[in-house]
Amino acid sequence: MAAKKTTKTTKKAKRSTSKSKGADIVKKEIRIVNIVVNTSLDHDIPLEKMAATLPNTEYNPEQFPGLVIRIKDPKTSALIFSSGNVVCTGARTLHDVDESLKKIIKALTKINIKITIKPVITVQNIVASGSIGMMLNLNVLAMRLNNIEYEPEQFPGLVYKLMTPVKATFLLFSNGKIVCTGTKSEEEVHLALDKLIVNLKKVKTR
Repeated sequence: MAAKKTTKTTKKAKRSTSKSKGADIVKKEIRIVNIVVNTSLDHDIPLEKMAATLPNTEYNPEQFPGLVIRIKDPKTSALIFSSGNVVCTGARTLHDVDESLKKIIKALTKINIKITIKPVITVQNIVASGSIGMMLNLNVLAMRLNNIEYEPEQFPGLVYKLMTPVKATFLLFSNGKIVCTGTKSEEEVHLALDKLIVNLKKVKTR
């Protein structure tokens, strides 16, 4: 009986060790909150007519040459120029981007503008937010990390620019919350996050 108890205890210990090894993976989390893309509709757009005819639009050419159109579902906004260039923001997935562009193209048919091409999108920036599951001493990080900006009297977060393996800019808070910008794909978001955690652990072990 004693030997069996010893075996059970050993198994429990192994399971506990396995959990602790994967603790960082369990704790870290990140989600995309905004994808910024640009594209071209390959067609001139009469912005004044668009603003006068379509709802949820804003156009003030004296202040800015582009027209803003807001889409309810998916919840996004697009900046449209008379040249047909479009900048779309607010989407959380590329599917949402595609759906938004489809709705813009459909809306343009109401003013007799027919877009016959499928717009090719270029991702300009992805914004993601989440947590790395550890408390951060921003004062220590400011002294030990390169490429940082930290002015606690003006703002409670620390800006850290990651240069490799991808370029990304992180906003770090003492409670472990983070915001990541500058990446151009979901894969780059996760690569940047993994590298961030590696760099933070190096600082902690110095």
